[in-house]
Amino acid sequence: MIIPFFFSFIFIFIISSCTFFGDLSKPSVTQYSTPASERIYGVTIDSVENLPAIIKSLKGLKVKPTARIVFDENVEASYYLNAANQIHEVSFVMGEILDSFYVKSISTDEYSSRTKEYLNILGNHVDIWEVGNEINGEWLGDTNTVVAKMTAAYTIVKANEKTAALTLYYNESCWEKKSNEMFAWAQKNIPTTMKQGLDYVFISYYEDDCNDLQPDWPQVFQKLAALFPNSKIGFGEVGTKHADRKKAYINRYYNMKITHPNFVGGYFWWYFSQDMVPSSKPLLKTLNKAMTTSKQ
Repeated sequence: MIIPFFFSFIFIFIISSCTFFGDLSKPSVTQYSTPASERIYGVTIDSVENLPAIIKSLKGLKVKPTARIVFDENVEASYYLNAANQIHEVSFVMGEILDSFYVKSISTDEYSSRTKEYLNILGNHVDIWEVGNEINGEWLGDTNTVVAKMTAAYTIVKANEKTAALTLYYNESCWEKKSNEMFAWAQKNIPTTMKQGLDYVFISYYEDDCNDLQPDWPQVFQKLAALFPNSKIGFGEVGTKHADRKKAYINRYYNMKITHPNFVGGYFWWYFSQDMVPSSKPLLKTLNKAMTTSKQ
């Protein structure tokens, strides 16, 4: 059968395009697992019980957020499947494998098994995996064991070609053990493979816990970028329990001007579920304004 010239041309073009571009219906790991090259506007969801209201608040944000879901201790990954799916439809998702407060309560093998379980069940609904939360915190336990857990989780995430983040705890002048000071701990205890290979390195900081200190953040992030030269950097947790300070804190962090090219924002306000759900709460408007102002 002779194919007319026009249709032959179309046929060859289609075949060539598929060969050149690959299967466009299956995005690469980088396309799928990274919120984007632009700024990240994160919020933290520490409970998924009020899911319809959470979804409404997330949808009410004018800038697409990245929702950091805290996976509770002693809870199976399947519990979060529906929530992660729905949240992922309106937001990027960062999954916190385990909150720092509970890291000490499980063994390295259990931490590894937990990481594998959550990746297997929620892998299609989580864009960034937080392999360690406030990892240099003095409450996480023996340093060697903490490092073993962190490293195991990172290895598992990377073996599955997923995006890995690590959150450090900023504690300038408010540490109990000098060895746990953020930069000292990171320099000594984080393996070179992670220093070179982490996709994101975030800082958790609560002014309430550190004598209301206002660090020189441009300098801090400059130093962080030097330690993790291939990582995007930003805040992984901020917040305050004091109602009269919340608005000021939101504006301070989400509008912070950091010019380092690796800085992507983050922030991940810890009290999103309490302060901004339901969507009628005034602080959601505060966050919305801070996000849109920061983008300008």
